[in-house]
Amino acid sequence: MKKALIHIGLIFTFIIIYLLQSIFFSGFTIAGVMPNIFIILMLYIGLYMGRTTGFIYGMIFGIFIDIWIGQTLGLTSFVLALIGTISGMLDRTFSKDSRIIVILMGVACTIIYEVTLYFLQFMINGINVEIFEFIKILLIEIVYNTLLIIILYPLMKFTGYEIENEVKGDKILTRYF
Repeated sequence: MKKALIHIGLIFTFIIIYLLQSIFFSGFTIAGVMPNIFIILMLYIGLYMGRTTGFIYGMIFGIFIDIWIGQTLGLTSFVLALIGTISGMLDRTFSKDSRIIVILMGVACTIIYEVTLYFLQFMINGINVEIFEFIKILLIEIVYNTLLIIILYPLMKFTGYEIENEVKGDKILTRYF
């Protein structure tokens, strides 16, 4: 029952983040750049629920974003699934207890997301390559996402460990037997 509530809560969180992204943060842009809260959500899901769940949620959420925004179907879903998978793999390598490590993970995920999406859009849609403009957008988005991770980290950590205990369970004894 708790697992179903967790998944329903993540779906509502996605809807709230979509509304925040499209309504609230559109008024708080720097040089036309908004933060990408979906990257933070996929980092959160991957870190606390695992890479498989991160991949699945990345695909589902990405398809909805592609449908709502009207981009090429599948690009955002592929890249968000990649971020969810990478976040799940980072869980085993680095500690989630350190705010600095989570911030660096967020920076890395933002870079991977933007570079991969830009490359895929170049390959599929043939967009013009403007490296300096892209780097400016990337740096502003990194600053935005870093500030949001700093603000949201206590909430992410508290709810994340609760979700992790419920989804992954306490498997300490199964390691030894």
